[in-house]
Order: sequence, then C-alpha cells, then structure tokens
Amino acid sequence: MNPASPSASVLPPAPGPRPPDTSLFLGVIAGFILRLFGWTVGSLPPNYPKMVVIGAPHTSNWDGLIMVLFALVLRVRLEWVGKHTLFRFPFGSLMRLAGGVPLNRSTTKNAVDQAIQVFNERDKMALVVAPEGTRGKVDYWKTGFYYIALGAKVPIVMGYVDYGRKRAGLGPAVIPSGDIEADLEHFRAFYADITPRHPEKKGIIALPPPKPT
Repeated sequence: MNPASPSASVLPPAPGPRPPDTSLFLGVIAGFILRLFGWTVGSLPPNYPKMVVIGAPHTSNWDGLIMVLFALVLRVRLEWVGKHTLFRFPFGSLMRLAGGVPLNRSTTKNAVDQAIQVFNERDKMALVVAPEGTRGKVDYWKTGFYYIALGAKVPIVMGYVDYGRKRAGLGPAVIPSGDIEADLEHFRAFYADITPRHPEKKGIIALPPPKPT
C-alpha cells in the first residue's frame, strides 16, 4: 500500500448542500419505494466533491439495494470498484452505468493504489466500499477503504443501513489521520448501535491480529 503521510490535508466541506449527481425524478421514485416498506432516509451528505463512503454493516444482499435507493433519494452517485473482467462486452457499459469502476488485477499495481489513481483523475467521486468485503460472517474489517482515503486525501463518510430503526443514510465524516488505530475508534462509536439484517454476521471493527512470524 502507498498511504499518504499523516499530515496530508483534506479540504473541509464547502458551504451549502452537495450538488446533486442524479435526477430528481429517480430520487422521488426511490423515496416512494423506501417509504412503502417503512424506511426513512438520513440527512443530506456533506458537501465534499470526493469521498470514500463506508457501506456497513454488510450482512445481506438487501443492503446493496437499500443503499442504492437511499443514494438516489440523496441524489448521490455511488461508485464501486470491481475486477476488470466484469466490464467486458456485453455487460461493460451496464456495469459502468451502475457506477462500476474497473480495476486491473493483472497489473503489479495493487487495488488500493489503482483506486487512489482514479480519485486523482476525477473532480468528483463518491466511492462506496464495504469493509466487511462479503455478506458472510467475517472476523475483522478490511482496511483498504481507509488507505484509499488516506492516499487520495479524501474524507471517509460513514454510510449505514440500520434495520433496527429502518433508516439508511450517510453519517459523519472522518478525516483520516494516518493513525488507523485511533481513527477506528470513530467508526466503532458510530456503528455500535447500528443493527444489521443478520447481527450474528457483523464484523468486528478492529485490525486483525499480527500474523505469527
């Protein structure tokens, strides 16, 4: 990984609401669907042009659908990264339309560095990453999301899908300091009372223990 130094600066959010990425019509339709099933949507996202959005907890296929719907309500285009093989003909255009960003796994440059490069090439981007990596049970969060944000000098915004309150949205932002242990405390505090669809599959927000030498 190629993280930036702890002193890397991140611009504070600009005043006013974040300019919308998606259409009002789609937002109205998505809001109707969510309300039909009893869901409410959180506050508007901070006005950062570029950010990494945590997608957590992730224990069910429903999480992704709900997150897409709430993003449409908030008029935020969420993008995600995937293997470049997923973007081949004939589905490549559809994947990109759905927010997919291809990463080449055959190159020597790792996924974190490639994602950082994409951020550096864009003027605006909201990249959603699920630190649990899978909807199955995991022991610890993966840290790629953190090092992408640190290297790209962008904030980390805490996205959430809370089945206990039937509420989804974007929470506060954390400016990565380079001290991942300290910054994980912010994530632990925020997600402590967020209820996943399958609580028994919720991953621990901690670094994995060091491998024995």
